[in-house]
Amino acid sequence: QVQLVESGGGLVQTGGSLRLSCVASGSIRSINDMGWYRRAPGKQLELVAVIFIRGATNYGDSAKGRFTISRDNAKNTVWLQMDSLKPEDTAEYYCNAYVTQTDGQTIAYWGQGTQVNVSS
Repeated sequence: QVQLVESGGGLVQTGGSLRLSCVASGSIRSINDMGWYRRAPGKQLELVAVIFIRGATNYGDSAKGRFTISRDNAKNTVWLQMDSLKPEDTAEYYCNAYVTQTDGQTIAYWGQGTQVNVSS
């Protein structure tokens, strides 16, 4: 199996920054796209950012200009650098990765979620 372990969430003031990390481990042959999603109170799950294996990125509207996604394929790690945070960014953030396992299966995995709270 594969596990995604997230870290970096917490409480920050408006205008501050956080960096979320997600490390994949287990029976991994390779990881294709990796991304971050979030769910704010009372809202649907929202795409924040996706980064593909060769480094191309897509951002949700809420993240453009403020957040940066990056990855290190050798470390099976993806980061989300969040700057200029707003109270509206308060949400549970989830790491997602499409993993090709050593047995050849490609499966989408999700992290457990990490809470980000931005105070006004």
